[in-house]
Amino acid sequence: MIQITPHMRILVAINPVDFRKGIDGLAGTCRRVLKSDPFSGTVFVFRNRLKTALKILIYDGQGFWLCQKRLSKGRFKWWPGSTDETVHQLAVHELQLMLVGADPSLHQVAPDWKRLPN
Repeated sequence: MIQITPHMRILVAINPVDFRKGIDGLAGTCRRVLKSDPFSGTVFVFRNRLKTALKILIYDGQGFWLCQKRLSKGRFKWWPGSTDETVHQLAVHELQLMLVGADPSLHQVAPDWKRLPN
């Protein structure tokens, strides 16, 4: 069972990838394009060119998980804008909003952590 928790690092590939790629191809993309170690436990999120499907790659210490979500209708509305960067970091609640088709930039949530007074 996969559980994505707030302490996990979530990286989104800004540019679309070829969805014929499997675990090995996406792990190579993590290394070459995103400059990240696919064995680090980071959650990697990729999309197809048409914005109708997502793939999530995670290494759990024993092996890789590859999850795919394809929309039956419509497209994912939000995706990080293409800048000079190839990757964008998300918080777990932003990933959850993105997976249900919402725009994470439009939703206000409490901060992940707040220092309490002594």
